[in-house]
Amino acid sequence: MAEPLFQQLQALQKTFQGYPPVEKWNPDFCGDMDMVIKRDGRWIHEGSEIRRQSLVKLFAGILKRERGEYFLVTPVEKLRIQVEDVPFVATQVARNPNGDAQTLLFTTNVGDVIALDRGCNWRLQQFGTPSRLIPYLEVRGGLQARVSRDVFYQLVDWSEEDKNDFDSTGKLFVRSAGKDYLLGSYN
Repeated sequence: MAEPLFQQLQALQKTFQGYPPVEKWNPDFCGDMDMVIKRDGRWIHEGSEIRRQSLVKLFAGILKRERGEYFLVTPVEKLRIQVEDVPFVATQVARNPNGDAQTLLFTTNVGDVIALDRGCNWRLQQFGTPSRLIPYLEVRGGLQARVSRDVFYQLVDWSEEDKNDFDSTGKLFVRSAGKDYLLGSYN
């Protein structure tokens, strides 16, 4: 099942700059594909890790989320895959000076670059054992990336503190594109 899909992807890749318009494609459901995106960002097909980054990027480019499920779609096929957490992991962060307001730029494990700005869906969600609040951000089209541990620590290093004297709780924020984004709270 993967080989014909790969051939279609190669043909589509030549047609589109950036990402294909998966949001416009609504083919009939073709079935389940034995593919899992692991919590750590690895893509597994039929029990084996896909090690060719170019192939992972091709698949990531046709990934679509509908009603909490994930699909690989082309104009004529729609195959459901499993995702353990979210499909992407933010593995790097950099500061991009933008006039008076710096913007944080995140890079995912598949090479997407996302600016943390007002259009970015930033949220804290429980992750791991023991469970901790970890930032997630939207990459594109409802697809999310979880901030990796290394990136989280970098953000903490860059964070600003807001302490409430009334109940001795504090909050850590990072500032990007003129807005504060919550990293977490502490006592």
